[in-house]
Amino acid sequence: MNPFSSGTRLRDMIRAIRACKTAAEERAVVRKECAAIRAAINENDQDYRHRNLAKLMFIHMLGYPTHFGQMECLKLIASSGFPEKRIGYLGLMLLLDERQEVLMLVTNSLKQDLNHSNQYIVGLALCALGNICSAEMARDLAPEVERLLQFRDPNIRKKAALCSIRIIKKVPELAENFINPAAALLKEKHHGVLITGVQLCTDLCKVSEDALEYFRKKCTEGLVKTLKDVVNSPYAPEYDIAGITDPFLHIRLLKLLRELGQGDADASECMNDILAQVATKTESNKNAGNAILYECVETIMSIEDNGGLRVLAINILGRFLSNRDNNIRYVALNMLMKAITVDAQAVQRHRATILECVKDSDASIRKRALELVYVLVNEGNVKPLTKELIDYLEVSDEEFKGDLTAKICSIVAKFSPEKIWYIDQMLKVLSEAGNFVKDEVWHAVIVVISNASDLHGYTVRALYRALQLSAEQESLVRVAIWCIGEYGDLLVNNVGMLDVEDPITVTESDAVDVIEIAIKHHTSDLTTKAMAMVALLKLSSRFPSCSERIKDIVVQYKGSLVLELQQRSIEMNSIIAKHQNIRSTLVERMPVLDEATFIGKRAGSIQATVSPSSGASINLPNGVAKPTAAPLVDLLDLGSDDVPAPSSSGGDLLHDLLGVDLSTASTQSGVNHAPKNGTDVLLDLLSIGSPTQSSQSVSDMLSSSQDNKTPVSPLEGLSSPSSNSIQPTSSAGAAPAIDLLDGFSSNPPKQETENNGTAYPSVVAFESSNLKMVFNFSKLPGNPQTTVIEATFTNLSMNIYSDFIFQAAVPKFLQLHLDPASGNTLPASGNGSITQTLRVTNSQHGKKSLVMRIRIAYKMNNKDVLEEGQISNFPRGL
Repeated sequence: MNPFSSGTRLRDMIRAIRACKTAAEERAVVRKECAAIRAAINENDQDYRHRNLAKLMFIHMLGYPTHFGQMECLKLIASSGFPEKRIGYLGLMLLLDERQEVLMLVTNSLKQDLNHSNQYIVGLALCALGNICSAEMARDLAPEVERLLQFRDPNIRKKAALCSIRIIKKVPELAENFINPAAALLKEKHHGVLITGVQLCTDLCKVSEDALEYFRKKCTEGLVKTLKDVVNSPYAPEYDIAGITDPFLHIRLLKLLRELGQGDADASECMNDILAQVATKTESNKNAGNAILYECVETIMSIEDNGGLRVLAINILGRFLSNRDNNIRYVALNMLMKAITVDAQAVQRHRATILECVKDSDASIRKRALELVYVLVNEGNVKPLTKELIDYLEVSDEEFKGDLTAKICSIVAKFSPEKIWYIDQMLKVLSEAGNFVKDEVWHAVIVVISNASDLHGYTVRALYRALQLSAEQESLVRVAIWCIGEYGDLLVNNVGMLDVEDPITVTESDAVDVIEIAIKHHTSDLTTKAMAMVALLKLSSRFPSCSERIKDIVVQYKGSLVLELQQRSIEMNSIIAKHQNIRSTLVERMPVLDEATFIGKRAGSIQATVSPSSGASINLPNGVAKPTAAPLVDLLDLGSDDVPAPSSSGGDLLHDLLGVDLSTASTQSGVNHAPKNGTDVLLDLLSIGSPTQSSQSVSDMLSSSQDNKTPVSPLEGLSSPSSNSIQPTSSAGAAPAIDLLDGFSSNPPKQETENNGTAYPSVVAFESSNLKMVFNFSKLPGNPQTTVIEATFTNLSMNIYSDFIFQAAVPKFLQLHLDPASGNTLPASGNGSITQTLRVTNSQHGKKSLVMRIRIAYKMNNKDVLEEGQISNFPRGL
């Protein structure tokens, strides 16, 4: 016989394929076999049709295309013999799916077979329908399946129930037709039928509220009795698994009870006793018993409240955590994550076991246990839990340290009872895993240290000690050199010693040694070296005896290939060598950093100072300048722009040093405070003084560095490119410009005269039935980017307005400053007005026009009123 004819047996084809030594040989054999099958199909060979289809199914399972044989399935299904139908239905389930259009042709054959007198053919049709049933087939054949739920043979009833599950998932509106037949299946004695009946009821509850209510009222007690019989049943060999009678039926019944008890107190109370019995009687030394216990716990957690049962369930999960099987421990941790929202106190009792799971060798269990520990932490247990986690941090694997460090830092920041404890814990984390700490974490540490004025001496000494042992941890080095630069005199003089400290002797030279080692260490990156140079500049003022040594260290970077370090070196060397009279003022100690602003920035938003509801009482002083990145801008639907807005506050230097935006803090009071003396000197030093001066500023001299696209660290100091954004301001006793770059010269900057002396027309910026606002415009001499706006408010109504507040928000390419208003009471009928001055700086002057959203709040007859609008009709050229 030809080995590739239609008469070849299936086993011969399989043997030939397995004998192939290469994939190419296998493809050749399959190709020849498929050619022979195609020839037989074309010849309408009925004798070997079933054999050819069996071969096609094997070829399909090997991954080769078999679409040309799909119609053969339909021909075999339409034949009268059981063997042909069996192969036909098997091919139908393997070679086709519900998306095939050809499937519509088989619906009639299925209907005939569902009504066939041979129960085995009926079973074949039910099996095929349950696997590939589409929505159209479900609607056509649902009555036959519903009838078969009451068939005399239990195997047919079981298959009909499984087929019904497929039908109600495809067409949920047919669920009501299956409610009564499904309820009848719950009384079955045959376990196979009972399991499928319970599953059908469970799925009906999920797709139909009517079915759920029906089963709650009619079937809850019967299900409880069935579960009780199964739990207390004697040994039955046909259902016994590891000494437990039919654990599969246990689990199905528990899942259905969970659906019925969820949200219903009566049904939950009815099943409390049996759930307690299952939880206490089921043995946990076998996997089957653990599966039942897990489902029992999930059911207890899902039904209505019963404190005693829930404690019992959580204790079962606690036992699971001690199991040697990793899968059991993992599912227990997952369930405890859900349970903590229900009964946190009961979960807290297993805290020690959960902590042990954090140290597990399995990575997935470690990670899940760490998430659970994080949820367990509160003000009462934060200290012992943090100690355990930090102790484990010392011995944990490298790949786990990142997650563990992030969680510890978050816990310490969230639940810290006092600042000294916070500082101690963060120093431990930085010492053990400083290289895994994210930038915002050590930024936050610096902010907290800055605010703890009574702990400055303690902190700088603790950091000095830690640095002797963990100099390779980059984040620790950065925090340490920042603190030594700021508080180095406290370190040397042992200022602020606490009782818990051991005495320490540090000389000025020792402090400089620490910074020099950091700046020269091969692992230090640009940020660390830049911070170290700023610290050296500060120490040159605090330690005059080391000034020459510091100068020698700084000078070494004059020829650095890194432009940032080269620039810092040249400027700082000039300050140390030539400008000793202003150096101490220039490098005075940083002001206290605003924690609230930094926390808001980390969260990605700063709370708006105005409530969005018009009925809320607004108690804010006039002249509150909104930060350009505040959520109020988003609230008022202003567009954003990537161009950084210039800042006129003294917070720019702090932003350079720490990446912390303090502009909000400087404007919260509503008054434009004059900068401190040290800031004036800094502005004069950088030639940002009177605009009439013809000398070149540092930012002008180094404008070419912007074209080089040199990457800039967020923690840059005196001559960071962000200092270029400081606008020229006139100052009455401004010192002459000083050249910090030792004689590098350039053409003096040209004075801007555009629009000087130009008169702009007044604009009615806002007008309603109650209020009118008029804008008058003027320009600062020599500064066309800045527009001074005088806003005049007039009351058009017959009522007096009190508690008057005007607020405005602008996009990011604009910077807005509001002066205090002339008053907060607006007379009625236009008999008086309130004026308020705004200064708007447009960083995109000549490219983008001004745009502004405004909000005006006042009280009329003791009732809060809020008006808002958008202004875009500004004159051209602003």
